[in-house]
Amino acid sequence: MDFGLAGKVALVTGAAGGIGTAIVHALASEGCAVALLDLKRSASLQETCAASETQGQRALMIEADVRSFDRAAEVIEQVVMHFGGLDILVCCAGITRDAVSWKLAESAWDDVLDVNLKGCFNYARAAAPALRTRGGGRVVNVSSINGLRGKFGQANYAASKAGMIGLSKTLARELGRFGITVNVVAPGMTETAMTRTLGDESKTAAIAETVLGRLCSPADIADAVVFLCSQRARQITGEVLRVDAGQYI
Repeated sequence: MDFGLAGKVALVTGAAGGIGTAIVHALASEGCAVALLDLKRSASLQETCAASETQGQRALMIEADVRSFDRAAEVIEQVVMHFGGLDILVCCAGITRDAVSWKLAESAWDDVLDVNLKGCFNYARAAAPALRTRGGGRVVNVSSINGLRGKFGQANYAASKAGMIGLSKTLARELGRFGITVNVVAPGMTETAMTRTLGDESKTAAIAETVLGRLCSPADIADAVVFLCSQRARQITGEVLRVDAGQYI
């Protein structure tokens, strides 16, 4: 199936994470040149970048803290200068700092909101002019089903992910006239390094919530992102696509 992504340029934030890495691989396999952004130029980021180049696609590693408003504009300029433009933005950078609300430190609240929500805004805002210059484009923000339903011990995380959904719907309204679609992928529990630190009890409970009896893989999330970035999703905007094995039902 041709998704019409060959020759497109994509920027993926949080590219060193489990889901971010899978998204980079999936976009590169569809013919996209990819800019991989993460906080540090880690070994895993270098490995992912090399794998993209092995697939025959151009790749660029970028170190940046998504919390920095000014740095976002610099990154977009760097991507446009390197590749000649920008067609796709995927905001996948995210962290957790879990605690019940009455024990949640101010710093834990600020850190999660700044990375997950402000980081998403920073890059969507900075990318909008570049996408408009191309005559259209795709923005996909990776949220969570916990942004739809809440989660015990995750007041900061759930609030940040709910905020991403509201932000995305607003961006869809603002950018639609320029041919830019903005959508959200909301994963359920997914097998990543972040979730591997959880105990077996938490994973067992998550699996019990699903109707398919299994957790998602990063590739499951990446496939949904690729679809929303493709020409086959050209009439879809402002939507939240849950990829959760029925965990939210």
